[in-house]
Amino acid sequence: MNIQEFPRNAILSSDGTRIAFTRAGNGPALILVHGTGADGARWAGVLPLLVQHFTVYSIDRRGHGASGDAAGYDVQREYADIAAVAGAMEGPVDILGHSFGAACALGAAPQIPNLRRLVLYEPPVLRAQQMPQREELLRRMEGALEAGDREAVVLILMNEMLRIPMAMIEKARATPDWAGQLAAAHTIPRELRSSDAYTADLEALRKITAKTLFLLGGASQESFKVTTETLHGLLPDSQVVVLPDQQHSAMLTAPDLFAKEVISFLQS
Repeated sequence: MNIQEFPRNAILSSDGTRIAFTRAGNGPALILVHGTGADGARWAGVLPLLVQHFTVYSIDRRGHGASGDAAGYDVQREYADIAAVAGAMEGPVDILGHSFGAACALGAAPQIPNLRRLVLYEPPVLRAQQMPQREELLRRMEGALEAGDREAVVLILMNEMLRIPMAMIEKARATPDWAGQLAAAHTIPRELRSSDAYTADLEALRKITAKTLFLLGGASQESFKVTTETLHGLLPDSQVVVLPDQQHSAMLTAPDLFAKEVISFLQS
């Protein structure tokens, strides 16, 4: 399914930035929030399954896809963007966030009075679980950006940080989404430097009362497992579902399994 075929809409966030999204399907509202190095098209594999049950709003986060950007970056604006989309809807909304998108969903949750349920797929790891070489990788990314080598930034993220095999990356290079990933390469270092912003006050997460599902790849890095279990212990009404044999991109590698767990949770 080509997500670009769906009607594209936009809303202005609190700072005036244009946040674009596609709308498809019928039923309860479900907002999809993609992770770093992607845009709303990241959900194309699961969209045909989700639109059978929900009205799906797949946003392009600021700096990605058809959305605008601002001169300065503050992760708090990411939270406001999601809240703005949710606030434009009548009735309850559910939110599905992946990776950094899950962190943004967590940060936005207190600003969304009509939030019903959250699905969080492997939020960024807590600082204590971050790889020792992270800072060096970030410096290399920023150096590559200065040199105009946007593809190097994406490759460092995918292969060296997320440890995605090069064989899978080569397949990604052959897809239309690759151009979008390169176009958004400048957002990768800034998001990685802000990825644990939601952990400034972990105890505050206990105030998120929306029923929450954490999705975790059975073959994911140990750091994702530790972070997921920590967050699960803080959110008062949450559960964890493990996706067997999957890692950080199950919406791409096992769309049927991924969608089945999301649909089952949101309809329970």
